[in-house]
Amino acid sequence: MKPSLVALMVSAALVLPGQALAELGDARAEQLAKELAALKAMKAELDAKSREFEQRIETLEAEVSEASPEAATLIAADAAANSAAASAAPAPVKQTKPAAKPEKGESGVFEPGKGFVIARDSMGELDISAFTYVRYLNQDGFDDTYTDSFGRTSTLDLRNDLQFQKITLNFKGWIFDPKFRYLMYAWTSNTSQGDPAQVVLGGNLGYQFDPAFNLYAGIGALPSTRSTNYTFPTWLKNDHRTIADEFFRGSYTSGIWANGKLAEGVEYRAMIGNNLSQLGVNAAQMDGEFNTLSGALWWMPTTGEYGPGQGLGDYEHHDEFATLFGVHFTRSREDAQGQPGTEGFENSQLRLSDGTLIFRTDPFMTGGDIRKATYQMAAINGGFKYKGWSLEAEAYQRWLDDFVTTGPIPVNSVEDSGFQIQGSAMVIPNRLQAYAGYSQIFGDYGDPYDVSLGVNYYPLDRRELRLNMQALYLNDSPVGYSSVPFQVGANGWAFTTDVVLAF
Repeated sequence: MKPSLVALMVSAALVLPGQALAELGDARAEQLAKELAALKAMKAELDAKSREFEQRIETLEAEVSEASPEAATLIAADAAANSAAASAAPAPVKQTKPAAKPEKGESGVFEPGKGFVIARDSMGELDISAFTYVRYLNQDGFDDTYTDSFGRTSTLDLRNDLQFQKITLNFKGWIFDPKFRYLMYAWTSNTSQGDPAQVVLGGNLGYQFDPAFNLYAGIGALPSTRSTNYTFPTWLKNDHRTIADEFFRGSYTSGIWANGKLAEGVEYRAMIGNNLSQLGVNAAQMDGEFNTLSGALWWMPTTGEYGPGQGLGDYEHHDEFATLFGVHFTRSREDAQGQPGTEGFENSQLRLSDGTLIFRTDPFMTGGDIRKATYQMAAINGGFKYKGWSLEAEAYQRWLDDFVTTGPIPVNSVEDSGFQIQGSAMVIPNRLQAYAGYSQIFGDYGDPYDVSLGVNYYPLDRRELRLNMQALYLNDSPVGYSSVPFQVGANGWAFTTDVVLAF
């Protein structure tokens, strides 16, 4: 063969197999690429399904927790057991409600009713919650002056202002033993700066012996009416009551109290305290005896519950007809020195139905003063919630007697009665609520009343943030102080707009 022909044949023998291999490699690469794309698509689909399952699980757990705390406890215990099996770390402490799943990088979780769980391990739990709001208040619709039933005339200092109204910070949980509970709080109202008890630091300690018996000691609200029986802040109004409730109720004091569940849907709370209202009163002003007793018993016959804190309004939308009936009774021996100042924060003053303080100098204009008096007050209440609608009512009867006086007064006792009624409807579920309220007091020195019309708007479809707008009409209000929108002697309209954060 010629050398050129040999070279050609050798080159062909070397080049053709290489081309075949290259073609084979391209085909394999294309096949692998298709398989890889298919696997990635499958993984994306599985990830989407997994996220969907997790969201559904969290939704169902929240629904179960809301409907049945007992079922929620079982879910939490099951989750703790699964976590312990998968890891050597200690299982989380069993909770009444399952914690929301934390996002990556979070140091805690948010649980409705607790706030943010900052720390939780085998030694204890620390939860932080807050209540605050900004209020615009316009009282220009009130009369400038007021004359009481004895002819005394006073001038009202009408307000038209914007205030960062109140701040309450709560630190709560348990320590060493889940049954040993603590609550510590800081509480102030900017409208009360300079008044007695303008800043309150308080709290209480307790031990949960049994569902039927829990014992606490410290500062707490006397269960004198429904609004002082731990329903706050789940009210229709924001951070104030009707004038009848305000007139008859007790307030916060130091003492010891017990609460518990006597049967399905039947609960109680009973308290022994220092006086009707200790905020703004120092220990030297107290009479040194436990002269205040207060108790409440309530029954929820149809569903065994009445929403968070047995509060007002059916934001939670009961599909079953929920009902509540309650009775309250309070007795307290009060003296002039042990009463808070007239502008005392969350004060509870003993007044006649025209607003006259019974412990003021010469209250009846007969030359006599009252130095001591016995307060007794009974209240009954009832209400229902159904599919976003609610109706709540409460009636009051109060007796003041056993007076210790200096100089003459024209009466041996004073008796007053009254009532309140509040109704609401969720116009848009989870978003917009409308309400109306009316209350009246019947006494020997006047029959004052109030009317309220308002709306609550929840921009995030959550209870923790709302815009409250209210029109309030007052006729001879016998109560009032700087941290509420009404004044003693107020006649006319007041308007409030509040942005409220409560978690």
